[in-house]
Amino acid sequence: MTTAAPAAVVLDVREVSKHFAGVLALDRVSMELRPGEVHALVGENGAGKSTLIKVLTGVHQPDEGEVRYGGEPVSFARPLDAQAAGIATIYQEVNLVPLLSVARNLLLGREPTNALGLIDQRRMNRIARETLAPYGIDVDVRRPLRQLGLGIQQMVAIARAIAADHRVVIMDEPTSSLEPREVERLMQVVDRLRRDGVAVVYVSHRLDEVFRLCDRVTVLRDGRRVHSGPVAEITRLELVSKMLGRDLADVARARTRFNEHSTDRAAEPVLRASDLTRRHVLDHVSVEIRAGEVIGLAGLLGSGRTETVKAIYGVLPLDSGAVEVGGGRVRAGSPRSAIAAGVALIPEDRKAEGIIPTLSVRDNIVLAALPRLSQAGFTSDRRQDAVVERLMSRLRIKASSPDQRVGELSGGNQQKVLLARMLCLDPRVLLLDDPTRGIDVGAKAEIQALISELADQGMGVLLISSELEEVVEGSDRVVVLRDGAVVGELRGDEATEDGVMALIAAAARETGQTELIDETAASPDGPDDGD
Repeated sequence: MTTAAPAAVVLDVREVSKHFAGVLALDRVSMELRPGEVHALVGENGAGKSTLIKVLTGVHQPDEGEVRYGGEPVSFARPLDAQAAGIATIYQEVNLVPLLSVARNLLLGREPTNALGLIDQRRMNRIARETLAPYGIDVDVRRPLRQLGLGIQQMVAIARAIAADHRVVIMDEPTSSLEPREVERLMQVVDRLRRDGVAVVYVSHRLDEVFRLCDRVTVLRDGRRVHSGPVAEITRLELVSKMLGRDLADVARARTRFNEHSTDRAAEPVLRASDLTRRHVLDHVSVEIRAGEVIGLAGLLGSGRTETVKAIYGVLPLDSGAVEVGGGRVRAGSPRSAIAAGVALIPEDRKAEGIIPTLSVRDNIVLAALPRLSQAGFTSDRRQDAVVERLMSRLRIKASSPDQRVGELSGGNQQKVLLARMLCLDPRVLLLDDPTRGIDVGAKAEIQALISELADQGMGVLLISSELEEVVEGSDRVVVLRDGAVVGELRGDEATEDGVMALIAAAARETGQTELIDETAASPDGPDDGD
């Protein structure tokens, strides 16, 4: 990586402050962005990163300070004005239209038309395929977007944002849902933007990406800028210290606890999923989880990880197969039956399948437990408040009060609210689908420590993560999937990233997919087998 040469400032944030309901979200924050520069914006969840992005793109207006774009003061009234001026934003949560086709989403507002003024479907589909080709995405662009995996949806959102000419591109956790090969493609896209003189604001909790890709870094903590300078002049340890503002020994201890929790391997399975089958999705998948055990579910995009947990939870209908909890049969296709048996799920897409953004933190937490907290049909505010207070403290949920709307919280705190909701149910089995996606290093360590604590207390945990390192380090056993089928199981010293990729490559060899084997050998991060 080469550091961008000094150039005129394209985007200049000067002493910007922003208040919300008595909370100071930004406190005199300044930041400069130059053409051809990749500028990292980092900090814990709730540090003010999302608020700053929304000020830059017209979602919010600053209470104090100013934003200068191209040397001139600007005040965008809405995001469309920022886009028209040449500022594109790629959000962590996919902001597209799931019911429309991939092609329509890519060209929404820019659809080609024929002589009659109608949308030229054939031309639109051709342009869409050509737009996605550089990203290695080979899908039927006529399919509704919602039928594709979250990683593919994110790549479509990225391709849409970059397809138009922009002077500034803001990327908010762009790799949080991507597989290793997709991340590599995105790195190449960012390098191309740099060469073309486009300024990039890169928000990420993945420090490997920051140090590999970015020229400069600005650190926010509690709404204030605490550091800004060249990436080459700061160490990883120093950067984490500035982000957290606390002793790193606590984080190190939490990490160690995540990797080394105790397990009673002699215990009977608390959950047994047998021969879960759905045509073209799952092929006789079987998984057992013992009390106090963390089982990792590994595989590439489209391998069936999310589908497996959804099938166990009863959200995904099955052609055949069975789920038992504590020896009792769970009614197929019934989340209510799974919940009653003691199964809880934290879904992959918290925005679409988890939080209710217009409700308060309190209401979101107690939502699933209301029947348990009521007597004779009446709920006790005192009992609710006690539960909410205990869980907010335990999970360190940052909110102005339990009455604050969940939609106003950072992504990491929204994830903690979802986890608190599930813990209200005192589950026997916890299904975690990428629980640390888009979460900062401090909150990530806290959640990892909580997973270990829950397992030590006898809960069975099934863990999926887009970061393979997290799966192999935090699990007692790792079940490896490919194309909806189990291709092997690893435990002990065998449970390594190389071990997982070797199983996937062996499965590819058996099916004659030699191109996958070549790609696995060429990349230590491994391949992506598509959606």
